[in-house]
Formats: sequence, structure tokens, C-alpha cells
Amino acid sequence: MAEVEALAEVRYASAAELPTAVAGADVLFMWDFLSSALVDAWPAARQLQWIHQAAAGVDKVLLPEVVASDVVVTNSRNVFDQAIAEYVLGLVLSFAKDFPRTLELQREHTWQHRDSEMIAGKQAVVVGVGPIGRATARLLRAAGLRVRGVGRTARTGDEDFGDVLASSDLLQVLPGADYVVVAAPLTPATRGMFDAAAFDAMQPTARFVNIGRGEIVVQDEMVEALVTERIAGAALDVFEEEPLPADSPLWEMPNVVVSPHMSADFIGWLDVLADVFVDNFTRWHAGQSLRNVVDKQLGYVAS
Repeated sequence: MAEVEALAEVRYASAAELPTAVAGADVLFMWDFLSSALVDAWPAARQLQWIHQAAAGVDKVLLPEVVASDVVVTNSRNVFDQAIAEYVLGLVLSFAKDFPRTLELQREHTWQHRDSEMIAGKQAVVVGVGPIGRATARLLRAAGLRVRGVGRTARTGDEDFGDVLASSDLLQVLPGADYVVVAAPLTPATRGMFDAAAFDAMQPTARFVNIGRGEIVVQDEMVEALVTERIAGAALDVFEEEPLPADSPLWEMPNVVVSPHMSADFIGWLDVLADVFVDNFTRWHAGQSLRNVVDKQLGYVAS
């Protein structure tokens, strides 16, 4: 932050200190991307012109008051695309090759031969066709999967997905999926998108992967689908409540992979996030256009 400190007064604040620190500030850099501290701090943010979120998702800062204001919101788009895509491919391979069971048998000193699945020729449905969804689609296709995309609106001739189906057609595309990957942002349109009806539409051999936001899934209804074997498994990096409570049944399910919201976090990611803000701040200070401006009505960078 040295470059920013040379150009402006910088105040560092905890969540509790934010209402005081943001008073009179022009710019707010939300380093803790899971923090909801802006809710209490917003009444003091009367001079604020710009909020930058150190994440791709901006749901924590898109308060109704922020959406209705003239405050510009930017995000850290494109930082996490490849890392998340690699994580998703790793999860797909883990399911197909049954790596968790292999490691379990190794710890038991048990030699148990099994056949594994091929992923070539399988179909993946990627819900969310932004940069993260696109990077995921490219990597899955390179591994031999057939990939379909689901976005806000339908279109043809997409360079990464071919035909993109509208989210309103989700229930029609799910039955053909071997893997369903959620890479969408959390918006009013995606909240609760994966409910009992969506899981009922999947084939019983399908695996569900969520690296988007936990609130896109009705978690209790997903658990029910897993318990009743309406779907074969799930790999979950995000949850309705984080950290995942110790009494959640998801911890103990043999067909579930639980990870602590880490799919995007590669070695060195914090430095990259800081660099994105510093670059945008120098642009803002020079009166230039900001990068990664979020459409506050849509909830993401529209492009």
C-alpha cells in the first residue's frame, strides 16, 4: 500500500472501527471480502465515492443504500479465474478416480482394487458464464468433457460454451449433466436457485460442485437430495453459514467434499489482490476510468 499512502491519507480499520474510520473518506477498500461491516458503517460514509472489494463477489457491499447511491463499486475480477478452474477440475477428477477412498484405504493398509470412471465424454453444466465460469469451461473441455453454460440470457455462438442457455431453462439442461458446477455470483436472481426442484431434475449419478456462493443453494434441500441419493455427491467450497457449523451433517457424508472457501486462494493471492487495488487507485487519483466497475443492478461486472 506504499504507493497509495504516498498519494492519500490511509486509515486501517477493523470491522468495529469502520464507522469511525470511514467518516470523511472518499474510497473504501474492503479487504475482508466476507465482512458485513459496511451495514453499520454506511450512515457515516457520507463522502464516499468508490468502494473496492477484494473479491470477485460483491454481495457483501451491495447494500440497497449502496445500489441506490452514486458510489461506484469495483471488484477483483480475473484474479481467481484460473485457480478456481483448476480446483474444479481437481474435484471432478477426485470424484471420477475416487481419490478420497484410495487415501482412506491407504491409511487402513488395505489393498483393494477398484475400477475408476473416465471423465472424457462426460457432460458438465457450468452455471455462471463470467470469467470464472469461462476459465472452468475451457479447462474441463481440455480434459475431454463436453460443457454447456447457463447464464442470465440465452445466446448462440459463444466462444467457450457454444450455446448458452438462459437460467430460466435450468431445469431442462440439468438432466443431461454428469457434473453441475456453480460459478455464478450471488444476486437476487441466483439466491436459492438450486432447490429441491433443481436436485430432482438431476440424474442420480450426477455430482454437484459449488464454488460460487453458499446462498445460491438451499442447503437443507441439497442435504436431503444427498441422503436420499437423488444425486451421487457434492463438492462444496461455500456454504450458507461460514465457517460450516460443527454439527452440520455435511461433515460426515461419505459422498461430500467440504473445503473452507479456499478454491480461489493460490499462493501469493493476497499480493495480487493488493496490486489490483493499487492499480485502480492510481487510475482514480489521476482521474482515469476505473477497471472492473460493477453494474450495481446486476450485481457483477457486465461485459
